[in-house]
Amino acid sequence: MSIAHRIRVEDVTVLSDDWFLLKKTRLSFQRADGSWQQQSRETYDRGNGAVILLYDLARRTVILVRQFRYPAFVNGHDDLLIEAPAGLLDRAEPEARIRAETEEETGFRVREVRPVFDAFMSPGSVTERLHFFVGAYEPGDRSAAGGGLEAEGEDIAVLELSIDEALAMVASGAIRDGKTIMLLQYAALHLFPASAA
Repeated sequence: MSIAHRIRVEDVTVLSDDWFLLKKTRLSFQRADGSWQQQSRETYDRGNGAVILLYDLARRTVILVRQFRYPAFVNGHDDLLIEAPAGLLDRAEPEARIRAETEEETGFRVREVRPVFDAFMSPGSVTERLHFFVGAYEPGDRSAAGGGLEAEGEDIAVLELSIDEALAMVASGAIRDGKTIMLLQYAALHLFPASAA
């Protein structure tokens, strides 16, 4: 269903074009009753991204990473954040980008990746659409240390956890990253039958 006919963009102002693009838009939106309502919205365009959960069915393990996230810190999270490996597409196809990002962050070379869904993570203000993948791994698939790219400010620790431990960390609040929680829940429902969470 297209809603383009219900939107009239009246003015767009660029507020910042530094790290990513922040715009303020004045628009009119046609409500369900047919009336037009003027609105003002700010959108933060950081590009689209991809995220993956590496899993080992035989050993019932997953690979996650732990890293510093300043926005989480200034919002009261005084710890490193535990996440599934992820990155911006940077004009690459989602599968190609997630393969490269996985190797940079974890050192694992992914043999097969499977797309599971895509989602807008914060559609009230952020334009990003995130592509979610899962991929099987074995310990022998690790070809490098990982850790991310120092030039990009990355200092990433690689974690191998049991699926049950990871799900318990979601329940306890030790894992608070939304995309990671979504993938772990997907894994509990579709990849690891009879997990203890």
